[in-house]
Amino acid sequence: MRHFFPKVHAKVQQRVDFPRERKVPGVLAGRIAKEKAQSMATITLGFAQRNDSLYRRAALLALITIVYNIAEGLVSVLFGLQDESFALFGFGLDSFVEVASGIGIWHMIGRIRKHGGEDPDRFEKTALRITGGGFSVLTLGLAVTAGVNLYQGHRPETTFWGIAVSLVSIVSMWLLIRAKVSVGKQLGSQAILSDAACTRACLQLSIVLLIASLGYALTGIGGFDSIGTLVIAALCYRDGKEAFEKARAGSLACICGGACKEK
Repeated sequence: MRHFFPKVHAKVQQRVDFPRERKVPGVLAGRIAKEKAQSMATITLGFAQRNDSLYRRAALLALITIVYNIAEGLVSVLFGLQDESFALFGFGLDSFVEVASGIGIWHMIGRIRKHGGEDPDRFEKTALRITGGGFSVLTLGLAVTAGVNLYQGHRPETTFWGIAVSLVSIVSMWLLIRAKVSVGKQLGSQAILSDAACTRACLQLSIVLLIASLGYALTGIGGFDSIGTLVIAALCYRDGKEAFEKARAGSLACICGGACKEK
Protein backbone atom coordinates (compact mmCIF):
# COMPACT_ATOMS: atom_id res chain seq x y z
CA MET A 1 0.00 0.00 0.00
CA ARG A 2 2.83 2.26 0.84
CA HIS A 3 4.40 1.63 -2.52
CA PHE A 4 1.21 2.51 -4.36
CA PHE A 5 0.74 5.90 -2.67
CA PRO A 6 4.24 7.15 -1.90
CA LYS A 7 3.33 10.83 -2.14
CA VAL A 8 0.29 10.56 0.15
CA HIS A 9 2.27 8.59 2.73
CA ALA A 10 5.04 11.15 2.70
CA LYS A 11 2.55 13.98 3.30
CA VAL A 12 0.87 12.14 6.22
CA GLN A 13 4.26 11.34 7.74
CA GLN A 14 5.23 14.97 7.39
CA ARG A 15 2.08 16.05 9.23
CA VAL A 16 2.45 13.65 12.17
CA ASP A 17 6.14 14.33 12.72
CA PHE A 18 6.59 16.37 15.91
CA PRO A 19 8.42 19.65 15.55
CA ARG A 20 11.96 19.68 16.81
CA GLU A 21 13.01 22.10 19.49
CA ARG A 22 14.79 25.09 18.14
CA LYS A 23 17.97 25.93 19.91
CA VAL A 24 18.38 29.51 21.05
CA PRO A 25 21.68 30.97 19.90
CA GLY A 26 24.13 31.83 22.68
CA VAL A 27 23.97 35.57 21.99
CA LEU A 28 20.15 35.57 22.20
CA ALA A 29 20.14 33.54 25.42
CA GLY A 30 22.59 35.97 27.00
CA ARG A 31 20.42 38.91 25.95
CA ILE A 32 17.31 37.31 27.52
CA ALA A 33 19.16 36.61 30.78
CA LYS A 34 20.41 40.21 30.86
CA GLU A 35 16.89 41.57 30.31
CA LYS A 36 15.53 39.40 33.14
CA ALA A 37 18.27 40.62 35.47
CA GLN A 38 17.53 44.24 34.54
CA SER A 39 13.80 43.69 35.16
CA MET A 40 14.47 42.22 38.61
CA ALA A 41 16.81 45.10 39.44
CA THR A 42 14.15 47.61 38.36
CA ILE A 43 11.52 45.91 40.53
CA THR A 44 13.87 45.81 43.52
CA LEU A 45 14.75 49.48 43.07
CA GLY A 46 11.06 50.34 42.81
CA PHE A 47 10.31 48.59 46.13
CA ALA A 48 13.27 50.30 47.81
CA GLN A 49 12.16 53.75 46.59
CA ARG A 50 8.57 53.06 47.70
CA ASN A 51 9.67 51.97 51.18
CA ASP A 52 11.98 54.97 51.50
CA SER A 53 9.08 57.28 50.63
CA LEU A 54 6.87 55.55 53.22
CA TYR A 55 9.53 55.87 55.92
CA ARG A 56 9.88 59.58 55.13
CA ARG A 57 6.12 59.91 55.54
CA ALA A 58 6.25 58.02 58.85
CA ALA A 59 9.04 60.31 60.08
CA LEU A 60 6.99 63.37 59.08
CA LEU A 61 3.97 62.03 61.00
CA ALA A 62 6.17 61.52 64.07
CA LEU A 63 7.43 65.12 63.83
CA ILE A 64 3.89 66.43 63.43
CA THR A 65 2.89 64.49 66.56
CA ILE A 66 5.80 66.01 68.53
CA VAL A 67 5.05 69.59 67.45
CA TYR A 68 1.32 69.13 68.03
CA ASN A 69 1.86 67.75 71.56
CA ILE A 70 4.09 70.70 72.46
CA ALA A 71 1.49 73.21 71.22
CA GLU A 72 -1.36 71.29 72.86
CA GLY A 73 0.55 71.08 76.13
CA LEU A 74 1.28 74.81 76.23
CA VAL A 75 -2.33 75.80 75.51
CA SER A 76 -3.80 73.25 77.91
CA VAL A 77 -1.50 74.07 80.84
CA LEU A 78 -1.94 77.84 80.33
CA PHE A 79 -5.74 77.79 80.21
CA GLY A 80 -5.99 74.99 82.75
CA LEU A 81 -4.19 77.14 85.33
CA GLN A 82 -6.07 80.28 84.30
CA ASP A 83 -9.50 78.64 84.55
CA GLU A 84 -8.55 76.34 87.47
CA SER A 85 -9.56 73.31 85.41
CA PHE A 86 -7.27 70.53 86.61
CA ALA A 87 -8.60 68.08 84.03
CA LEU A 88 -7.34 70.43 81.31
CA PHE A 89 -4.12 71.10 83.22
CA GLY A 90 -3.43 67.38 83.63
CA PHE A 91 -4.24 66.79 79.97
CA GLY A 92 -1.61 69.39 79.03
CA LEU A 93 1.04 67.80 81.24
CA ASP A 94 0.27 64.44 79.62
CA SER A 95 0.95 66.03 76.22
CA PHE A 96 4.40 67.15 77.39
CA VAL A 97 5.25 63.62 78.56
CA GLU A 98 4.13 62.28 75.18
CA VAL A 99 6.78 64.48 73.53
CA ALA A 100 9.54 62.25 74.98
CA SER A 101 7.80 59.19 73.55
CA GLY A 102 7.37 60.94 70.20
CA ILE A 103 11.08 61.77 70.00
CA GLY A 104 11.86 58.09 70.59
CA ILE A 105 9.48 57.08 67.79
CA TRP A 106 10.99 59.64 65.39
CA HIS A 107 14.49 58.34 66.16
CA MET A 108 13.30 54.74 65.71
CA ILE A 109 11.87 55.42 62.24
CA GLY A 110 15.13 57.00 61.07
CA ARG A 111 17.13 54.06 62.42
CA ILE A 112 14.88 51.43 60.79
CA ARG A 113 15.04 53.31 57.50
CA LYS A 114 18.84 53.17 57.51
CA HIS A 115 19.67 49.88 59.23
CA GLY A 116 16.44 47.87 59.60
CA GLY A 117 15.38 45.97 62.73
CA GLU A 118 12.51 47.17 64.91
CA ASP A 119 13.97 46.36 68.35
CA PRO A 120 14.76 49.61 70.21
CA ASP A 121 18.32 50.84 70.72
CA ARG A 122 19.69 52.49 73.87
CA PHE A 123 18.35 55.95 72.97
CA GLU A 124 14.83 54.62 72.40
CA LYS A 125 14.87 52.59 75.63
CA THR A 126 15.96 55.71 77.52
CA ALA A 127 13.10 57.69 75.93
CA LEU A 128 10.68 54.95 77.03
CA ARG A 129 11.99 55.04 80.60
CA ILE A 130 11.73 58.84 80.72
CA THR A 131 8.18 58.56 79.39
CA GLY A 132 7.30 55.92 81.98
CA GLY A 133 8.83 57.98 84.79
CA GLY A 134 7.01 61.13 83.66
CA PHE A 135 3.68 59.34 83.56
CA SER A 136 4.28 57.85 87.02
CA VAL A 137 4.95 61.28 88.58
CA LEU A 138 1.98 62.76 86.71
CA THR A 139 -0.30 59.96 87.91
CA LEU A 140 0.56 60.64 91.55
CA GLY A 141 0.22 64.42 91.24
CA LEU A 142 -3.11 64.31 89.43
CA ALA A 143 -4.58 61.67 91.73
CA VAL A 144 -3.72 63.68 94.86
CA THR A 145 -4.98 66.94 93.31
CA ALA A 146 -8.25 65.34 92.19
CA GLY A 147 -8.81 63.83 95.63
CA VAL A 148 -8.25 67.17 97.38
CA ASN A 149 -10.53 68.97 94.89
CA LEU A 150 -13.31 66.43 95.38
CA TYR A 151 -13.05 66.81 99.16
CA GLN A 152 -13.07 70.62 98.98
CA GLY A 153 -15.80 70.78 96.33
CA HIS A 154 -13.57 72.73 93.93
CA ARG A 155 -15.21 74.25 90.86
CA PRO A 156 -13.27 75.58 87.83
CA GLU A 157 -13.96 79.07 86.55
CA THR A 158 -14.96 77.70 83.14
CA THR A 159 -14.33 74.62 81.02
CA PHE A 160 -14.76 76.34 77.65
CA TRP A 161 -11.13 75.79 76.71
CA GLY A 162 -11.33 72.19 77.83
CA ILE A 163 -14.15 71.64 75.34
CA ALA A 164 -12.30 73.50 72.56
CA VAL A 165 -8.96 71.74 73.11
CA SER A 166 -10.53 68.28 73.37
CA LEU A 167 -12.52 68.72 70.12
CA VAL A 168 -9.42 69.84 68.21
CA SER A 169 -7.44 66.98 69.73
CA ILE A 170 -10.07 64.35 68.82
CA VAL A 171 -10.04 65.40 65.16
CA SER A 172 -6.24 65.67 65.04
CA MET A 173 -5.63 62.30 66.72
CA TRP A 174 -8.16 60.59 64.46
CA LEU A 175 -6.39 61.90 61.35
CA LEU A 176 -2.97 60.91 62.71
CA ILE A 177 -4.20 57.41 63.58
CA ARG A 178 -5.50 56.83 60.06
CA ALA A 179 -2.27 58.07 58.47
CA LYS A 180 -0.02 56.03 60.78
CA VAL A 181 -2.06 52.83 60.33
CA SER A 182 -1.92 53.26 56.54
CA VAL A 183 1.88 53.68 56.52
CA GLY A 184 2.42 50.91 59.06
CA LYS A 185 0.37 48.41 57.06
CA GLN A 186 2.11 49.25 53.78
CA LEU A 187 5.52 48.81 55.42
CA GLY A 188 4.44 45.79 57.46
CA SER A 189 5.91 47.54 60.54
CA GLN A 190 4.50 46.45 63.91
CA ALA A 191 6.41 49.27 65.64
CA ILE A 192 4.65 51.95 63.55
CA LEU A 193 1.29 50.23 64.06
CA SER A 194 2.01 50.22 67.79
CA ASP A 195 2.64 53.97 67.64
CA ALA A 196 -0.75 54.36 65.93
CA ALA A 197 -2.34 52.35 68.77
CA CYS A 198 -0.69 54.66 71.32
CA THR A 199 -2.08 57.66 69.44
CA ARG A 200 -5.46 56.00 69.93
CA ALA A 201 -4.78 56.11 73.68
CA CYS A 202 -4.31 59.90 73.33
CA LEU A 203 -7.68 59.99 71.62
CA GLN A 204 -9.20 58.33 74.69
CA LEU A 205 -7.72 61.06 76.90
CA SER A 206 -9.28 63.71 74.67
CA ILE A 207 -12.69 62.05 74.97
CA VAL A 208 -12.37 61.97 78.79
CA LEU A 209 -11.49 65.68 78.82
CA LEU A 210 -14.47 66.46 76.57
CA ILE A 211 -16.91 64.55 78.80
CA ALA A 212 -15.57 66.18 81.97
CA SER A 213 -15.61 69.69 80.47
CA LEU A 214 -19.05 69.31 78.92
CA GLY A 215 -20.41 67.80 82.12
CA TYR A 216 -19.35 70.82 84.14
CA ALA A 217 -20.47 73.31 81.49
CA LEU A 218 -23.98 71.76 81.39
CA THR A 219 -24.51 71.10 85.11
CA GLY A 220 -22.11 73.34 87.04
CA ILE A 221 -21.12 70.38 89.19
CA GLY A 222 -17.43 70.72 90.05
CA GLY A 223 -17.09 66.99 90.59
CA PHE A 224 -17.05 66.47 86.82
CA ASP A 225 -13.69 68.21 86.53
CA SER A 226 -12.23 66.33 89.52
CA ILE A 227 -13.47 62.93 88.32
CA GLY A 228 -12.15 63.70 84.85
CA THR A 229 -8.76 64.46 86.44
CA LEU A 230 -8.85 61.09 88.23
CA VAL A 231 -9.63 59.22 85.00
CA ILE A 232 -6.78 61.03 83.22
CA ALA A 233 -4.50 60.00 86.11
CA ALA A 234 -5.57 56.37 85.65
CA LEU A 235 -4.85 56.50 81.91
CA CYS A 236 -1.44 58.07 82.64
CA TYR A 237 -0.67 55.18 84.99
CA ARG A 238 -1.57 52.70 82.25
CA ASP A 239 0.59 54.49 79.68
CA GLY A 240 3.53 54.74 82.07
CA LYS A 241 3.32 51.04 82.89
CA GLU A 242 3.32 50.15 79.19
CA ALA A 243 6.32 52.40 78.52
CA PHE A 244 8.33 50.58 81.22
CA GLU A 245 7.19 47.21 79.82
CA LYS A 246 8.35 48.14 76.31
CA ALA A 247 11.77 49.21 77.62
CA ARG A 248 12.10 46.03 79.66
CA ALA A 249 10.91 43.74 76.86
CA GLY A 250 13.16 45.42 74.30
CA SER A 251 10.34 45.82 71.79
CA LEU A 252 8.47 48.81 70.41
CA ALA A 253 5.98 46.48 68.73
CA CYS A 254 3.94 46.01 71.91
CA ILE A 255 0.43 47.26 71.24
CA CYS A 256 -0.90 49.87 73.66
CA GLY A 257 -3.43 48.25 75.93
CA GLY A 258 -1.77 44.84 75.52
CA ALA A 259 1.00 42.95 77.26
CA CYS A 260 4.67 42.99 76.35
CA LYS A 261 6.63 39.78 76.46
CA GLU A 262 10.22 39.93 77.63
CA LYS A 263 12.84 38.56 75.27
